[in-house]
Order: sequence, then C-alpha cells, then structure tokens
Amino acid sequence: MSELYNIEPFKNNAIEKAAMESTPVVDNGPSTFLTQLLGFWVTFRTMFKKPNTVQYPEVKEPTAPRFKGRHQLNRHPDGLEKCIGCELCAWACPADAIYVEGESNTEEARFSPGERYGKVYQINYLRCIFCGLCIEACPTRALTMTNEYELADDSREKLIYEKQDLLAPIHQGMIMPPHPMAPGANDGSYYRGEVKGGQQ
Repeated sequence: MSELYNIEPFKNNAIEKAAMESTPVVDNGPSTFLTQLLGFWVTFRTMFKKPNTVQYPEVKEPTAPRFKGRHQLNRHPDGLEKCIGCELCAWACPADAIYVEGESNTEEARFSPGERYGKVYQINYLRCIFCGLCIEACPTRALTMTNEYELADDSREKLIYEKQDLLAPIHQGMIMPPHPMAPGANDGSYYRGEVKGGQQ
C-alpha cells in the first residue's frame, strides 16, 4: 500500500522552496511628513472635482431613446384599442408575467376594430424581466415599451398592472370606447393606418 501512495517526491516542491526563501517584512517606522502631505494633497484635490453621482430623484438623467421601460397598450387615432386579445404576448413571455383574457366585440360594445379585444390585461412587474419579446410577438403593435422606469411601490399588489393602468391616455380627436368603427372603415382600414381621427 505504501508503494501506491509514495509522497516523497512531493516534499521538496517549488511552493515549499518559495516559502523558505521569502524575505522577512522590515518595518521602517512611520512615513515621512512629506509622504503624508502628498497623500493629504490627493484627498484635498478630489474635494473640488465634479462628482460622478447624480442627485436622484431631484435630478433625473434622460434615458436612451430605445430604453425598455413600463409597457403601454396603444390606441388607434379614433380611440379604439389596438389590442385584439390574441394572447400572443402572454405566450411569448419567458417569465409568465402577462395574463390576457380575450372577449368578442359586439356592435353595441366595440372596443377594438377586430373580432376580439383584450377584456382582461395584466402585467406582473414582480416577474417581468423587460426583455421585449412581448413587443415583438404583438401582431397589431398594440403593446410597446415606454421610457418610464420608476416602478417601485410599497406593496406587491400595486406592481400587478391592470388594463386601465397600461392603456394609453385619450388624446385630442379620440373618443373613449366602446364606440363603432369610423364610417366606411373595416378592421383592415385600421391596421393599414387609413383611419386618422375620431367621429365628430
């Protein structure tokens, strides 16, 4: 057994030799006054340099143009929603952060130009990793990402955004849905961008 585990060759290895040949640490006493003054001068000089930090939240740095922030559900120019409740964004999400329930449009209650609209739309920002795959999956360009990044809150429930939190605001010329499609238009007209404003 001793022949199998012969450790004699390892006794005089390079690490042992380096440890034996190392020089002892020499204490030369405290540094000279000139050396200490030089150290203080470096500290004193940096006091007057412009700081690299930004005083957030008083001062906010602008985000990059393609920054991926909070999501937004967009509208057509007349106010109808672009979301058709297809749930492709939910299927594409790798973090399972999106929940969509589609519902059929009727002539009495029309929320989008297509056959369906998103009745329930939720994004869980506790799970979202802001990868943007949901944006790529959306066939109607209903979902986009804004530059808004301040999403911190004091409870977990507030970080699950509902449809009313995500919908784009109503601008001038838009009508709050539900309302019928523009006269003479069909769903193809909306997706081609031929409808420019609300009905008067």
